[in-house]
Formats: sequence, C-alpha cells, structure tokens
Amino acid sequence: MIARTWRGWTSADDAARYTDYVNQTGVPGLAGTEGNRGVYLLRRIDGERAEFIVLSLWESLEAIKAFAGDDVEKAVFYPEDDAFLVEREWTCLHYEVPVASR
Repeated sequence: MIARTWRGWTSADDAARYTDYVNQTGVPGLAGTEGNRGVYLLRRIDGERAEFIVLSLWESLEAIKAFAGDDVEKAVFYPEDDAFLVEREWTCLHYEVPVASR
C-alpha cells in the first residue's frame, strides 16, 4: 500500500468552507478512483491560518496514476482551490505503508 500526502493552507476563517469544498470535490475524486483504499482530510487551525493535509491510501502507483496522471508527484487541484488557498505545496509525497492496523 502507498500513502500519498499533500499540504495546503487557508485563512482560519475559510477553514470550514474549504473543508466542505474538499469534501465535495477532492474526496470523491480520490475515493472514486479504482485502487483507492481511503481518504483522510486533516485540519489544524494555527492562529490566523488553517493547515490541511490530504492523506490518501492506494493499492499501487498505477492506481495513483489513474487519479493524478503520469507525473504522480504533481498535486491535483480543483477549480475553486485558488479562491481558498493562501499557500500550497505543488507536489505530493508518497510513502510505502509497511504496517497498517485497525
């Protein structure tokens, strides 16, 4: 299994609205791709900003390519992201998941 992570930041005031937006766009896009094994949206308010981490779990790099395209390191953005994000990572990190437990 492979974990894919991405980070972005909004204003603290936009945190709830961005959460709703990602839940309507990114989460279904990720979760609806064959080979996806889970999507988690992490949020942390820090003063006037909110940090978001999108963590998705995948069966393989080929499954990630079905979502992200051939350049799996490149982050995927949706049309209204520019209206919310005050800072973002343009790439994603990938990690092997050697142990998983419920």
